[in-house]
Amino acid sequence: MPESTELSLLPNKEEINKLPLFKNLDASHIYVLSSLKDCLPLQYELVTATVLGFDSESKPTFRRGEISTGPHLIQLATAEKVFLFQLNPDILNFLKPILANQKQVKVGFGLKNDVHLFRKKGIELQSTVELSKCFSAFGFKQPIGLKNAVALLFQQNFPKFKKISISDWSNMRLSSTQIGYAAADVYAALLVFQELRKRSLLPEHTLRLLEQVNCLDQ
Repeated sequence: MPESTELSLLPNKEEINKLPLFKNLDASHIYVLSSLKDCLPLQYELVTATVLGFDSESKPTFRRGEISTGPHLIQLATAEKVFLFQLNPDILNFLKPILANQKQVKVGFGLKNDVHLFRKKGIELQSTVELSKCFSAFGFKQPIGLKNAVALLFQQNFPKFKKISISDWSNMRLSSTQIGYAAADVYAALLVFQELRKRSLLPEHTLRLLEQVNCLDQ
């Protein structure tokens, strides 16, 4: 891989904190959708996308034995927009053909739990790319998180705030902080995928998936 040697050193925590902050999409390009009526005008744009940034958020569980009722929010990103879907049965049915479509690639970090949660909802996530395992070209044998991926590829600091990550994602009135956090997670994941592909650094198993869905050149 041509660029693996010059990018092989990951900045440490102190170095990352000194980097320029990651620039999220402008709020005007982030859409919060809480009803099927909101979703329908976006249907063509979503079903024709070949690669989507993907993530989900759930209200956290804190008590022993408590069962998660999530996901409560699904995030999808294109290169220009982020869509935050506040889940109800109608929206879940709207999204099901996209999430289960083998011809649409969904890229993100930490998708193992998402696969489990959606299976409980009767949805088999198809054609997912776990980006944390896409850094073998840099010599990383262990998974790498989104914050480190952004620092490595873009020399930017992607802030992660635990207080926001464990906030109540089932609340139908999300705060502006929650909206920005959820949008940045999925938008950054898509940018990481695009950059790895641009630099010809995607691992073979991911390239095989892209070939199967006919989007290697898209």
